[in-house]
Amino acid sequence: MEQITENSTKSRILDEALVMFAENGYKGTNLRDLAARLDLSKSALYKHYASKEAIWNALLDRMEAYYGERFGSAEHMPEMPKSCEELLGLTMKMIRFTVYDERIILTRKLLLTEQFHDARVCRLATKHFLGGTQRMFTAIFKEMMADGLLKEDNPEMLAFLFTAPVTSLIQLCTREPERQAEVMAQIEVFVKYFIDNYKK
Repeated sequence: MEQITENSTKSRILDEALVMFAENGYKGTNLRDLAARLDLSKSALYKHYASKEAIWNALLDRMEAYYGERFGSAEHMPEMPKSCEELLGLTMKMIRFTVYDERIILTRKLLLTEQFHDARVCRLATKHFLGGTQRMFTAIFKEMMADGLLKEDNPEMLAFLFTAPVTSLIQLCTREPERQAEVMAQIEVFVKYFIDNYKK
């Protein structure tokens, strides 16, 4: 994937494209409006990206890398918790990033609306809303069980039990952002409850 510096024109184009795609969807976004919002001519926009599809794919590449580096992924596993307190801290840090990071908020909206129109977006939505997070916590729980921090159980099922309610509550934040504080408090109560029930 091409490196794009934070303040470059390419980065500005992708930042504004993310806003427009999240607001209007892929079909509802046109390059003339995007160029106007950036105070660029359409030809200047084409110097950086050959088409709307090129912008779309560059945006998805960048958001996948951004999320993986800051939240975690199979390629960017977080540091393994050495205690249940560290598990709580790691989990809440990941959730705060997911709920409050402006790029991730827009990306969630984009994934939710475009997953029905684009096969790649559908795969990314499954990865970020379920499969990828579940696989990460499967690895975390497996190691914590091996270290004697959590009760022996099926780590895959445990990861599913852990991530599914949290993912549902995060989606509530997407639909009703005014409830973020309430949802964050509810998630923290759930994570503490889960840890209390499964710690050794």
